[in-house]
Amino acid sequence: MKIKTIFSIVTIVTISLISASVSAQERITNAATPAARPQMRRPAPVISPDILPDNKVIFRVYSKDATKITVSGEWQAGYGGSEALVKNDTGMFSLTVGPLAPELYGYTFSIDGVNGIDPNNVNVRRDGARYQSFFIVQGVESDLYLQKNGVPHGTVTKVWYRSAVLDIDRRVYVYTPPGYEGSTQKYPVFYLLHGAGGDEDAWTNMGRTAQIMDNLIARGKAKPMIVVMPNGNANQAGAQNEVPPVLSQSEQGMAAYQRMAGKFETHLVKDLLPFIEKNYRTLTGKDNSAIAGLSMGGGHTQTITNDNPGMFSYIGVFSMGIMNMRQQDAAAAAKLEEERDAKIEALKNSGYKLYWIGCGKDDFVYQSVVILRNTLDKHNFKYVYRESTGGHTWANWRIYLSEFAPMLFR
Repeated sequence: MKIKTIFSIVTIVTISLISASVSAQERITNAATPAARPQMRRPAPVISPDILPDNKVIFRVYSKDATKITVSGEWQAGYGGSEALVKNDTGMFSLTVGPLAPELYGYTFSIDGVNGIDPNNVNVRRDGARYQSFFIVQGVESDLYLQKNGVPHGTVTKVWYRSAVLDIDRRVYVYTPPGYEGSTQKYPVFYLLHGAGGDEDAWTNMGRTAQIMDNLIARGKAKPMIVVMPNGNANQAGAQNEVPPVLSQSEQGMAAYQRMAGKFETHLVKDLLPFIEKNYRTLTGKDNSAIAGLSMGGGHTQTITNDNPGMFSYIGVFSMGIMNMRQQDAAAAAKLEEERDAKIEALKNSGYKLYWIGCGKDDFVYQSVVILRNTLDKHNFKYVYRESTGGHTWANWRIYLSEFAPMLFR
């Protein structure tokens, strides 16, 4: 009886010790392992624009607080058009448009009256002081605008030079063709001018010049060439988003136009051309020189070539004709026309190879292009005319560049 009692006591003590040990171990284990934290969940990404296989495009914006969101884009007819996105019960706004023709399209959102870019689209372009989101609907018509693997790429550099005419340092974009850096070859030069509101960044940013030239050269449709894209605003040293304005040159609008009228054109001939010929491997002479411009740049192109016959064999005027920018009496207008006629005759006899004019049917400068063509016809001046659909848009100017560049230096 004593033995059983002692055994029972030992058993109870042993079990108690084991239990205590297990409890202590559990406390140690629990102390060493922190409580699981709630898992962080990222919200699902908002895809906008979402380009579908049938070329329809979905725009999306997530906002629980917004009440009205609209989109304005280049696929819409007319100026200032917009379409409203529809809000669901989660706060997601969406709109499906199209199908859209293959092209590059810019667009902006208005969120409760505040205009801005698409917060979910990293593709942003700048036209002067205006920023837009953009996307490309792929197809035959937009194929030249794409940057492609396997296609040799040229180089775009931002270069500073001194302008004695304007008395400032200025910046210019220069495209050199694939293989330029590793060769000793010399190339013809194409001066490409932007329109009002733009700057030296416009033709690469809005116009896709580098992609267009890379693809044309790779396909054998255009000869390798140097493309020079200057800032056409004589009162600017460079693009206003990067280069602070020079105080003495900072006035804008009509005051700047009147004070600086004609100086950009003079500076291009006296400052920029010599700089390019000195610092790049260029073929010289009129048959290795081309110039073209859109809108304001088309006016610059006319002035430069009219005043310097025999300097450029290839001339392109995009969306610009003969416009009277200032009020004149009959005598002054007659004198101006007489001077222009003499210059056109000199240009006609200079041995140029191509004078190319392009304009959209709905362009507000269309009538000025009619006047230009009638003036050239009066002199039996040979030119090529390209009339497209649409208006005063980059969609047209990219097309014009794509068609004009292959005609150069042939």
